[in-house]
Amino acid sequence: MHDLYPIPVSVLTGFLGAGKTTLLNRLLKDPALADTAVIINEFGDVAIDHLLVEQASDGIIELSDGCLCCTVRGELVDTLADLIDRLQTGRIAKLKRVVIETTGLADPAPVLQSIMGHPALVQAFRLDGVVTLVDAVNGAATLDAHVEAVKQAAVADRLVITKADLLGDPSELAELKARLARVNPSAPVLDVNETGAAALFECGLYNPETKTADVRRWLGEEAAHADHHHHHHSHDHHDHDHDHAHHHHHDARVRSFSLVHDGPVPFGAIEMFLDLLRSTHGERLLRMKGVIELAEDPSRPLVVHGVQKILHPPARLPFWPDGRRGTRLVLITMDMPEDYVRRLFAAITNQPAIDTPDRAAVEDNPLAIAGMPR
Repeated sequence: MHDLYPIPVSVLTGFLGAGKTTLLNRLLKDPALADTAVIINEFGDVAIDHLLVEQASDGIIELSDGCLCCTVRGELVDTLADLIDRLQTGRIAKLKRVVIETTGLADPAPVLQSIMGHPALVQAFRLDGVVTLVDAVNGAATLDAHVEAVKQAAVADRLVITKADLLGDPSELAELKARLARVNPSAPVLDVNETGAAALFECGLYNPETKTADVRRWLGEEAAHADHHHHHHSHDHHDHDHDHAHHHHHDARVRSFSLVHDGPVPFGAIEMFLDLLRSTHGERLLRMKGVIELAEDPSRPLVVHGVQKILHPPARLPFWPDGRRGTRLVLITMDMPEDYVRRLFAAITNQPAIDTPDRAAVEDNPLAIAGMPR
């Protein structure tokens, strides 16, 4: 197989008018994105006339620097499979990365699932991350009006604010950043004008600068810690936030939380936890990332990555990159009962259950904790 497998895939999404086309134009000129295939919906949406186009055939335009632009012809899976075929048959010399632009208010989950859930594609590609653009001028109104926009922000590995220079009042930008941090505390919030390709697209577990896995960065623990620190010092504004809560009814449906266990966990218990979670609340699980210490082989961490009911085939790292063992799972959910998830996790890790107001409702569920081994 080609020595660059698996090829990282980044999904570029964002609200209508957020500036994806402007960003794509800039990125296509960035030397860091040479040998990148950019998959867009229609060429007409992206003005690439100013670039030196060497050839165009079968829905693919090859640019002079080796970049490729493809239109989605039929299913996305077919387009990705065609790229691999071109690579294997030598019609494409190199392919270092794929960037997929989604339309307007599209839910990015099906795009992610098409990569993670396809047995052939998952051998050729790995999901690097989701980059969500937010228009500073209309972003807050879009979040209020469209639950899809909130989901786009919630599943992002990077949140990128555009058009901040068009805002007259700096407090509006601060409010939007704070809101995005509440919806998705684990994603860094970046300014599009101060962000290069590397910061946008190196979202995966592997850090090319250190040539190793960067667990804290991938799980978003640094961004989440910074956000927690910010909120700890801004608790005086709680009542003000409460007054505005009715405007942000979609935001309240999204929860991001971590499950942590300091000791090793049997593979069978983790498998049962993931199966129960997906079978009972799969549609509500927007995104899940985790690093797990297995009882059977504690020296090699197990990496799990899921989108709704689709789980990427679990991978093993050769060693613990940051020296910190244990199990860390980060879940981003919508309308999912956090209490149920925590009880399920407590049961499979043999931790004592915590009394909560809806304990009876949880225990009434036949798939909940009652049948789990202790």
